[in-house]
Parts: sequence; C-alpha cells; structure tokens
Amino acid sequence: MTTFPSSAVEEATSIRRHLHSRPELKFEERETSDLVASFLVRHGYETKQGIADTGVTGVLDTGRPGPTLCFRADMDALPIQEETGLRYASTVPGKMHACGHDGHTASLLLAAAKLASESDQLGGRIKLLFQPAEEGGTGAARMIEEGALAGVDAIYGFHNRPGYRSGRVFAKAGPAMGGTSVYDVTIIGNGGHSSRPDLAVDPIFVGASLIHSMQSVVSRRLSPLESGVVSVTQFHGGNAHNIIPGRASMTINTRDASPETGAMIDRELNRLITSICHAHGAEVELTRILRIPPVVNHDAETEFTVAVAADVVGPDNAGYVHQLPTMGAEDFAFYLEKVPGCFFFVGNGEDSAYLHHPLYDFNDDILPVAAGMFAGIAHRRLGPGARSRDG
Repeated sequence: MTTFPSSAVEEATSIRRHLHSRPELKFEERETSDLVASFLVRHGYETKQGIADTGVTGVLDTGRPGPTLCFRADMDALPIQEETGLRYASTVPGKMHACGHDGHTASLLLAAAKLASESDQLGGRIKLLFQPAEEGGTGAARMIEEGALAGVDAIYGFHNRPGYRSGRVFAKAGPAMGGTSVYDVTIIGNGGHSSRPDLAVDPIFVGASLIHSMQSVVSRRLSPLESGVVSVTQFHGGNAHNIIPGRASMTINTRDASPETGAMIDRELNRLITSICHAHGAEVELTRILRIPPVVNHDAETEFTVAVAADVVGPDNAGYVHQLPTMGAEDFAFYLEKVPGCFFFVGNGEDSAYLHHPLYDFNDDILPVAAGMFAGIAHRRLGPGARSRDG
C-alpha cells in the first residue's frame, strides 16, 4: 500500500482548499496554472506552461530505459454559485469547483512529489498533464493538438464519484462514460400576425413538433439494450404576444454509451429534424457545435489498474463495475483514442452531494487514495520488477 508523509497530505489538502476558494473557468485557469507550475519546478520536473492557453505539463525523466507514462488532472471550475458555507468556499461570485477538479489537481500534485522523491526506484519517464477546459471546452483535444501526448505509451486519469463509498476505487473496461453532442437548430418559418396563422409558417409550432418527435430516436430507433438520451435544453422564439416569429432556435444535447450509438443518434436526428421541418413548410439550419466521444477504456490497462487498486486500497475496496456509472461526458476520451489507458473512479462518499451541485465538495480523505493510485501505477510499470521483465 502506498503511504504519504502526513506533512505531504496536509500540504495537498491546503492546496486543494486554496484552489477551491479561487475557482477559474475554462481557459481562465491562470492562477491555478502558476501554482501547479511552481510546485512542479520545486520538485524537479521539466515544466512547461501555456499549452492550450492555460495548461501545464511536467516531465520527470529518470534517465533509465522504460516507457513513458502519462497522468492527467483537469483544473477548471464551473459557473455555479456555491452554497456550501465552508470556510474555504469560493470567493468568486458565480464560480465554483463543483466537479472536484480542485481535488483532481491536488491529488496529482501529491503524487508528483512522491514520484520525484522516489525517482531512483523508477525507469522511463513520467509525464503529467494539468489540463484546462474539461467542462465543455474540449481542453484535452487542444492539449493533443499542441503535442502533449507526444511519446506517451499509456495514460491514466480519474474522477471522484459521489454516491460510492469514500476511497473505493473501481473501473470499467470498454465504454466507461457517455459521449455527448450539442446541436444548434434554427427553424426558418414565415412570420405573421397571430390572428392569421394560415398565412404564416409558425416556427414555434414546428419546434414543438420536433421536441415531441425527437424522443422517438431513443424510444424507437435505439435498441433497448443500448443507452442514449436526447434532451432539448433551450428553445427560443418570438418577442411579442401578437406576432408569429419568422425564426425559432433550440439547443439539443445528446448522450450515448458507444461510438456506434452516437453515430446512429446523429444520423437519425438529422433525418428527422429535416423531414419534419420540410413537412411543415419550414427550412432548417442544423449544426453540431460540440462532440465529445465516450470514454472507452482499454481492456488490458483496465485490468492492470484494478490490480493496482487492490494493492493500494485492498481487494475489498477495489474492483470492476459492469455498467456505465454515469452518462456524463469526459474529454479524457480524446486521449484514449490516441494511446492505451484507463480512466478510473474513486468514491467521494455515499452522502456526497452530486457533481455540478452548489452543495458539492471534494472529499479530502481521498487525496492520498487517488495519489496512491498514480504512484502505484508508476511503480508497477516503471519499478525494478517491471524493468527486469521488459529486459
């Protein structure tokens, strides 16, 4: 089992709470970036800032043969007004670490310090990614575009999971989190007086038909053995009580459990929306403005990660899940499309408020658990036993 000096855990807790009090939204993580970079430099990492605007990388090169392992943490907060009342609550109105990225960052820093102190026991290289803009900014894709994965042989990351026992570590092979798409739809009708709808093409009426009919994509086109969601999250049209507007707009958010399901939902939405609008005499502009694929863990890396978890937290607190723990999206998926890896989960407590809730808080007790996973993975893959097997 990986252990940490109490002083190191106390420092990580202090960092986590400081980050919690100073949340920064996607691509605004400048204070966080500076804190991370300063910490890495202090512990001997070759450090680079400004990747994907506010991202940070740190490299620990042992100078000995071996693979390059990559560990990732996300850094951004959410536009939510915090309601926890904690003494370290957000000091920035309307911004909050409501998804635990403060804890993800602090956990990886705790691991970074330990790995630097034990580098004489390791081979190969360790690369740390502190990523901006996970929350809807596809920061992972930007990091990849700017070379953050160059030379990486495998990648690992984690997310805290409310509703599960504190410190429990688990993973799912294959699809482990949902994919998501966001569409902007503009319905182009023909405006007119509200007393003469026969002389108009009412885009609000057409939009209402769409909202109802789109649910058939999941209920009638998707296999009941698969998972998918179609939600209309915005619908806007008109600004007067007696005018039928010429246009209406809506935003659609979809979720899918596999790349194949995502492709099917996209195809069927396009077909259905276009045909219904044309049937009512309206035109339509449909644009997919965001796509994050499902997180698909590699089988071998997942088996390896669960084995490490059994060492770190004990076999009673480690294991697999065989169903998606969430349909929430996570842009770690982009990394897994490029290199083998595993995105695992650490329980945040059964009584924890859920993610993206104004009462949520990361559980500091799991900082050494998550950090222990990173350290355990590194020692299992880069330690003397691993090097002798590779040789």
